Amino acid sequence: MSTMNTPGAGQVHVVDHPLVQHKLTLMRQKDRSTNSFRRLLGEISMLMAYEVTRDMPTQMIEIETPLETMLSPVIEGRKTVFVVIMRAGSGFLDGMLQVVPGARVGHIGLYRDPKTLVAVEYYFKMPGDMHERDAIVLDPMLATGNSAAAAVERLKETRPRSIRFVSLLAAPEGLKHFHEAHPDVPVYTAAIDRQLNDHGYIVPGLGDAGDRMFGTK
Repeated sequence: MSTMNTPGAGQVHVVDHPLVQHKLTLMRQKDRSTNSFRRLLGEISMLMAYEVTRDMPTQMIEIETPLETMLSPVIEGRKTVFVVIMRAGSGFLDGMLQVVPGARVGHIGLYRDPKTLVAVEYYFKMPGDMHERDAIVLDPMLATGNSAAAAVERLKETRPRSIRFVSLLAAPEGLKHFHEAHPDVPVYTAAIDRQLNDHGYIVPGLGDAGDRMFGTK
């Protein structure tokens, strides 16, 4: 995994593991079926979860092996909350929960106005006691950065212990905008693509992640 800083002074971690990159290449192919795209996204999210949770807090518990009693570390999974930016973020969730099954789940509903590209909120639901929790925000595409920045701004109102943002793909413009708004929130992504096109899509990208995941247009 490589780490860099954006112009907005935020930190970006690129998960460049060969398995992640291989599966991302398969997802980019335009003739990839909905079923295959969805399965690959789940697999990538599991692989990325290992990097995102690398420094997750642990606690020591007493266990009994076949030979003796010992103290051994376990993750504080109940203190972690995966925050899904609907709808495409739900594709990341299953894989993450496979790795951290004890995590809670929050949802933020946003849609992008097709004319202004501004994020509009329509749903927000978080677990209680967010001040005790580490939030991991999930959204496959960090394109303009408007939705991501708006989601994290709303999330910060609940005062979580920490926030991380996870995307499959990111555009330089989106990273810059996001970190100008939230330089304190690190971003984890599998790739930083070339740019945005005139419609706010990442290029070369992989199309609309939500449409490809759910078979819609």
